[in-house]
Amino acid sequence: MHLKSLTLKGFKSFASSTVLKLEPGICAVVGPNGSGKSNVVDALAWVMGEHSAKTLRGGKMEDVIFAGAGDRKPLGRAEVTLTIDNSDGALPIEYSEVSVTRRMFRDGASEYEINGAKARLMDIQELLSDTGIGREMHVIVGQGRLSQILESKPEERRAFIEEAAGVLKHRRRKEKAQRKLVSMQANVDRLQDLTEELRRQLGPLARQAEAAQKASMVQARIRSARVMLTAHAAHTLSAELDRTTRRSAELAEQVAELQQQHEQSSAELNRTEEELRTALEAAESARTLWYRLSAVAEKNAATIRIARDRAENVEEAAWTGPDPAGLLARAERAEEEQIELDEAVEEAFERLETLREEVQEREEAAREADREHMAQVRAIADRREGAVRLLTQHEAAQARLDAAKQEAARSSVAVEHAQEALEAAEGESQVAAQQGDEARGAGEGLEEAMSRAQREAASAEAHAESIRDRERALEREIASLQAHIGAWEDQLRPAEGAAVAVRAARQLEASARSVAEAVTAEGGWAKALSSALGPAAVHGVITPGDMSIVDAMVSALAEAEQGRAVLLAEGDGEPWRLSTTPPVGTWLLDHVRAPKELAGALTALLVDVVAVGDAQQAREVVEKDPRLRAVTRQGVLFGA
Repeated sequence: MHLKSLTLKGFKSFASSTVLKLEPGICAVVGPNGSGKSNVVDALAWVMGEHSAKTLRGGKMEDVIFAGAGDRKPLGRAEVTLTIDNSDGALPIEYSEVSVTRRMFRDGASEYEINGAKARLMDIQELLSDTGIGREMHVIVGQGRLSQILESKPEERRAFIEEAAGVLKHRRRKEKAQRKLVSMQANVDRLQDLTEELRRQLGPLARQAEAAQKASMVQARIRSARVMLTAHAAHTLSAELDRTTRRSAELAEQVAELQQQHEQSSAELNRTEEELRTALEAAESARTLWYRLSAVAEKNAATIRIARDRAENVEEAAWTGPDPAGLLARAERAEEEQIELDEAVEEAFERLETLREEVQEREEAAREADREHMAQVRAIADRREGAVRLLTQHEAAQARLDAAKQEAARSSVAVEHAQEALEAAEGESQVAAQQGDEARGAGEGLEEAMSRAQREAASAEAHAESIRDRERALEREIASLQAHIGAWEDQLRPAEGAAVAVRAARQLEASARSVAEAVTAEGGWAKALSSALGPAAVHGVITPGDMSIVDAMVSALAEAEQGRAVLLAEGDGEPWRLSTTPPVGTWLLDHVRAPKELAGALTALLVDVVAVGDAQQAREVVEKDPRLRAVTRQGVLFGA
């Protein structure tokens, strides 16, 4: 084995890469003072691991990096590579040629390589120490080294001899092994302490494991009971749901029948009111005729009295006027006319009485029809309310059934997990019962069991919290449904206020009627009209233009304190339309038929409503012009 080459780059005075070829035998480096001969020896020591700046003739380790000279700038690193011929296998490495490289940067970082592979300083020292060429070996004898050896003490000479004999590396290995033994002994002592501590904890842990096992069994039984209760509740709710569904269907049929009866009653009421109006008009005509005939009769009676007086006085004075015979004839004719007029008046009076009786009968029939109508409205509202209530119960039962099924599924999973945890706890309890060398493993197993139990407790707490969150969400949903039910009850409540207002107007002999009686829709737009009118469709009352009658109706409503009414006053308003044309559909007012005196009120309510065929067209209308509202044939209203 011998040194083949030494490559220096940025090391001390070697700024450029310099390669020194070394042949077997003696190689001498000669040159004048300051040419860098000692730097070659320092490079050999440095690449073999020397880390003392004083040994390298410097103040600090960074001094080995080229610091610059003349027009050469300082370098950022120093690198030395030593190539060794290992053809004889002196170095314990499977290469015939070994290259050892050391590299240092100005920030203090160092790198080591063996044959281009990164290595540690310890690896290089171990590799070279087996051949006697390490950094602390006797192979490099520098200036003053001989005098130091000759003048050394016996103890120091012994160190030199051991270094030359190769004993130093074994001493260092011994010291390293002793340090490892001391550390191992400390670990053994600590392990013994842990073993004793775990042995003391085995008893309480075993009792805790037994308690945990019993608790797991109890929890498993509780979960099983909950599953059974949940299944029973689910079965009960399913049966209740079936009954509710059947009852809802029956109520729907009854509501349909009542709706049909209501429509028939409304038609009959309309016919009765029309006949009543005709009778009232006939009575008014008869009353006018009677007044006229009475006036004529009184005039004729006065004429007859005057004629008789003149006939009685004709003999007392000479008559210079018309012929008395003519006057007498006229008087007789007037008397005959008076008799005829009296008969006509009597006949008219009888006819008037007959018409009055007929009007009273018609009014009584109208009131009876109105009462039947209101009763049917109440019945329909009650059935609708019952249907809504049953629908709500149906939805609640379905929700409870779904929740019960989910809880049953979760309970089944929890039971399986509890069974697995129980089996694991039994196994861990058996492990915990072992003594001796297995104490540490048992302790770790118990600790893991405790951790798993804590995790399961945390998971159960999280599950409970999620259930509480679900309960709070259900409470909020119930409150919302109750609010909706209240709104529906308000909408479905019978139109008692409207009936009170109508009765108050009729007591003043004024005409008043509901909007539903006077306003109709053509072409199947009845539902659309009802939705567009809103409360006026159910609670609307048409009032005369006289404000005293309106005040009386308002007072009657305030005294009754039941229901509500929307008063629409008759007037001389004319129907009108918006200047714009609806994007699709037609104006709803084009499909509405109502008395002329309601034109102004209905126009104010419905002037912005467009009648469309479906929801898509309704959305299109509202999106293109937000001022408009749109309603479908089914009564779905879109817009503000």
